[in-house]
Amino acid sequence: MNQHLIELKSWFTKHKGVLTALSGGVDSCLVAWAARQALPKEKAIALIGDSPSLKRRDLDIAIEFCNQHDIHYAIIYPNEIEDPNYRVNPEDRCFWCKSSLYTVMGEFREKNYPDFILANGNNKSDWGDYRPGLKAADKYHSYSPLADCGMTKEDIRNLAREAGLQVWDKPASPCLSSRFPYGELITVDKLALVEKAEEIVANHGFMDARVRYFGSKAKIEVPQFQLSILKEKINTITKQFAEIGFNETEIDEEGFVSGKLNRLIGK
Repeated sequence: MNQHLIELKSWFTKHKGVLTALSGGVDSCLVAWAARQALPKEKAIALIGDSPSLKRRDLDIAIEFCNQHDIHYAIIYPNEIEDPNYRVNPEDRCFWCKSSLYTVMGEFREKNYPDFILANGNNKSDWGDYRPGLKAADKYHSYSPLADCGMTKEDIRNLAREAGLQVWDKPASPCLSSRFPYGELITVDKLALVEKAEEIVANHGFMDARVRYFGSKAKIEVPQFQLSILKEKINTITKQFAEIGFNETEIDEEGFVSGKLNRLIGK
């Protein structure tokens, strides 16, 4: 048995029950699955935070994952868009987003499972990037079992693959608000527009891509090795983007870089 799985199961058995924040990504899916391996179904519950910043595709993946792996789940509604601290999109936007999530998770716990702990998919690799959401996890006492067990992103994908989890190679899909430059007001309509644009790009075969929002202009990021393919399809994509509201579409020649907009912090 994978040593990391042994450590994870031991980690979970030390607690009376776990409420895992499930986004549909490989990190949180592994946490929800490992909790279910270690604990009875009624003690290992996944909470799916449904909001405009979560892609409908990821919501469906999270629900399907729970159904396939016999994980009890509930859908909660963080509604972070109603928080002006989030909506104005400051540099610590992720803190306010996660604060909304953990607040609602805490309310759900107090009402239904007061003895359970909150858990998330944060891992050792997250500590090397700018992630204000980590501070929210600390503030609201949300545990990070993957990080506590010393697991990196590579470890997570390896264990998920060995366990036969279908999400093991799913590209990272952070919340849609990460597509906006800091200071750009976030609205439900803008989030929906970006989601539609990324769905268009995905339908052209680019599953690991970002569409960055710059007012009436969209910038598309795909991995470097797919840039030539994107250039062949850009005319068609540009027309489709125009139909949903982008007057201009541009290819980012650097290619896909996670967290690229964080470079603007302090400038």
